[in-house]
Amino acid sequence: MTQTQLIQQVCLLDAVTQTDQVVDVLVRDGVVAEIASSLAEIPPDTEVIEGQGKILLPGLVDLYSSSGEPGYESRETLESLLLAGQAGGFTRLGILPTTDPAIDHPALVEKLLGRRGEIAQTHPNLPHLYPWGALTHSAQGQQMAELAELAAAPIVGFTDGEAIQNPLLVQRLLQYLQPLQKPIALWPCDVTLRDAGVAREGDFSLVYGLPGDPASSETAALAALLECVALVGTPVHLMRLSTARSVELVQQAKQQGLPVTASTTWMHLLFSAKDLHSYDPNLRLAPPLGNPNDQMALIEGVKSGVIDAIAIDHTPHTYEDKTVGFPSAPPGAIGLELAWPILWHTLVIHGGWSPLTLLAALSTRPACCWGQAAPTIQPQHPAEMVLFDPVASWNVTADNLKSLSVNTPWLGQSLPGTVQRSWVP
Repeated sequence: MTQTQLIQQVCLLDAVTQTDQVVDVLVRDGVVAEIASSLAEIPPDTEVIEGQGKILLPGLVDLYSSSGEPGYESRETLESLLLAGQAGGFTRLGILPTTDPAIDHPALVEKLLGRRGEIAQTHPNLPHLYPWGALTHSAQGQQMAELAELAAAPIVGFTDGEAIQNPLLVQRLLQYLQPLQKPIALWPCDVTLRDAGVAREGDFSLVYGLPGDPASSETAALAALLECVALVGTPVHLMRLSTARSVELVQQAKQQGLPVTASTTWMHLLFSAKDLHSYDPNLRLAPPLGNPNDQMALIEGVKSGVIDAIAIDHTPHTYEDKTVGFPSAPPGAIGLELAWPILWHTLVIHGGWSPLTLLAALSTRPACCWGQAAPTIQPQHPAEMVLFDPVASWNVTADNLKSLSVNTPWLGQSLPGTVQRSWVP
């Protein structure tokens, strides 16, 4: 039986086609059948969805986040992760290999995707999973994984999700992986320079009495990594950039023609070390929040496209894990359900960004970093899209969150903006 939906008079946003207009959108059997300023004839048995005041956008794409399953199901199951992604408007989720066991073997990739298929039987329109394969055995950064075997599996690319400390190993990985034509994501971080730092070194780490992590822990590692890319020529995605100097280095690298893309996390756009006066352990991140000049540079970097994408880096932790002093808290925060509405209101409504700029950084360009076709809403294309109400509010509580974990600084707050429906091909 044909299933037809008509979304009437909705604001259609699409960064691929640079569309920002009010239209009617007809979807038939999961395919966009027609887009018009107004459809006079409505096919019989059509489900009519009122779109006035709402926004229809292509599905969001998250480059990397953490699943608790397997190994840490008390933090997050695959089902709760997928439901959280769906609630946040994501149709594609990149999963880091930092599970237990780590995703360093094709069988583990197949098992993860098989679990997604099982869960999808009872939950329609779940995001698609894109597992990252580990670069090293157990993602420990010591010994190269069986990369050729992993490359034959349905992985989106290679990363450890942690910083690899051996530059020679990094160089050999880039040499070995060059012919395999898969994305490679690396996190520049020198743990020796970081030492015991938990806040970005500067005036605020001193005032708040928190051990400082110097910007050089990131920028020195980034400079070395860019030298390796220049030498070997293998494309690399640079993860979790958090400093103003990193934005400069990436801009210079791109101007020199190096094959690099880059991302920062959504939390680094919204907070800085100045906000650590609360000692909220949910603001304990890795890398740490930058100083205010870092935050401003990252915002401008994403806006200009020097930083290609905003990643969610959803990192669930149990209540017990996070209910400790700031320096002792494990780094990370959840974000799949929160990122789009909060970024929308912060950067678009109050920050002067165009809606298409934010959409490009959370949908179009992340897909391009993977080498995938970006989600788009066009006739004869599969319907991969999300209906967003920017006004409807909701309370961030343990009962309302789909994630099993609640490690977010917005817990207990009321937020505007809810995803009302999603279509996933």
